[in-house]
Amino acid sequence: MTKQEKKEVTIVGGGSSAHILIPFLSGAGFTVNILTRRPKEWSPKIDLQWHSIHGETQEEFSGSLTKISDNPAEIIPQASFVILCMPVCKYRIALHGLAPHLAQDKEVFVGTIYGQAGFNWMVDEIKKKFDLSNITTFAIGLIPWICRIIEYGKVGVTYGCKEFNIVAVSPPNRFSELNNLFLKNICERWLKKGHFRQADNFLSLTLSVDNQIIHPSRCYGLFLKYNGKWANKEDIPYFYRDYDQKSADLLQELDADYSKIREAIKIKYSELDFQYMLDYLGLERLSYRSENTDIRESFTTSPTLGAIKPPTIQLESGEWIIDKDHRFFTDDIHYGLCIAKWIADQLFLDVPTIDSIIDWAQQLRNEKIIEGNKLLLGSESLTTEFMSGIPPVYGLNSIDDILD
Repeated sequence: MTKQEKKEVTIVGGGSSAHILIPFLSGAGFTVNILTRRPKEWSPKIDLQWHSIHGETQEEFSGSLTKISDNPAEIIPQASFVILCMPVCKYRIALHGLAPHLAQDKEVFVGTIYGQAGFNWMVDEIKKKFDLSNITTFAIGLIPWICRIIEYGKVGVTYGCKEFNIVAVSPPNRFSELNNLFLKNICERWLKKGHFRQADNFLSLTLSVDNQIIHPSRCYGLFLKYNGKWANKEDIPYFYRDYDQKSADLLQELDADYSKIREAIKIKYSELDFQYMLDYLGLERLSYRSENTDIRESFTTSPTLGAIKPPTIQLESGEWIIDKDHRFFTDDIHYGLCIAKWIADQLFLDVPTIDSIIDWAQQLRNEKIIEGNKLLLGSESLTTEFMSGIPPVYGLNSIDDILD
């Protein structure tokens, strides 16, 4: 493979991270294409603004898209890098749609900017189904930047990147090549920090969580306090700025359940390296060199999160309710808490807060996921194609099976 062949990337999906990647990768000499359901809304030129936390523009970047398409046959075969930028619950659908078009005569890096929920299981699924032996899989633990969309398909904004980023790679010996070709060009080159460290396994990323505990615990806290309903839009509290103690307590209890799972894994497999399998505050301290000890304060004082409202929809009555079909449920329950719960069951661990939030979500969404303190592994709410990411849907039926 020539050096130029290695520098063709197809971004799949149009999330906020896509608006960051395009200018950075294009500026680094990549040919950048995008596979999107909304091709007519994308401009060939993508602008990116780097703002301080106070909203002042520090620098501006621009990048170009060579091809914009909703047809994978047009822009997947030539790609040496395929990067997913979309909600986690859409990963498997996207992978199965693009897999038949992946080149088979060269190494192709298939990765995601937000690598939780067992991304390696998802890629292994298509490697087996489509007989793809040339794929190198990678997943970045958390989105490297704080980023938003100013104008979809045209302008993005970043408030900077994390101090450190964690990535898992399979095969592991491909990290150096991935880092030199790709990873250094999405943070360090432009923002002068955010270099990447390699995790020994993908399971460390799956169990080092932020969104999976932040979103469900806050939504559940809002439901308990307000019954998930507001008479007027103006009455809806801010998701982070108005973060209350009940929500903070629920997050801490949820993270404590995850910590039971993390510690049990570390004990059971003491010969393996899980240095990047971290609790919530440990992950924040590593990512941002933060000294935060108060979860609630870290949200209420954040200048970049302050304007965000909870996901809500308006009823015909005029009232506003929590949107039960939002990715805070489809991502963070079905591809988050349900995975943790399955692992806990295999390890015979009690995780009462995980149980309570799954039970609340299943009632809200009229699903059958859990009964008492056991997952309903045969339920259509878990087994319908692409509905959930619990290991058995990939044919993984033990803790040994999920280790990479």
